[in-house]
Amino acid sequence: MPRSRFDELAALAEENDGLVTAGQARSAGFTDSVLSRLVQRKRIERIARGVYRIPYFPLGRFSQYREAVLWVKANRGPKRAVISHTTALAVYGISDAHPSLIHLTVPKSTRLRRKKPKNVIVHRDDLTKNDTTVQEGLPLTTISKTVTDLLASGGRIDLLRQAISGARREGYISVAEAGRLRRRIESHVKSLRAASNKPERTTT
Repeated sequence: MPRSRFDELAALAEENDGLVTAGQARSAGFTDSVLSRLVQRKRIERIARGVYRIPYFPLGRFSQYREAVLWVKANRGPKRAVISHTTALAVYGISDAHPSLIHLTVPKSTRLRRKKPKNVIVHRDDLTKNDTTVQEGLPLTTISKTVTDLLASGGRIDLLRQAISGARREGYISVAEAGRLRRRIESHVKSLRAASNKPERTTT
């Protein structure tokens, strides 16, 4: 039995929790008018500008994160957009992090012309290949980069210590890297303490 055009669109979305971008659909030969008709017929749902969902696909554990990544990439957005900060920790499952907001990192030069969803925070950084990895089919910052970013943004020290222990236990990082990250945290803590103990300058 030959596949319908809708079946072809569903196949595109199958590996992404039922999500597909307008760009992906266009590359497969779907015009904007066809997508509009499918929305009108309720065969697909438009969940953000340039992002669609096939309704009968069940929502996955990380569907909202995939949706956020696709939102950034839709409509000629940056090719590289990764889950970062506490959201990355949540994907790794190595700490008690349960962020209510979705943290994404995009290149510094990125210009996002679309309205940002309320639950998304966008960070800007020019990441290298060594800063990123893939987990659960999602692009993430590595454990090392995630810890570095959270230290710089004032993340909870107890959460970072827990994350390093969890990452080591799950085999994400080596003993040597765990030790290096712990030393970085302790150095950061000492710097904060030293700064807080500095006497205030007086003027004469």
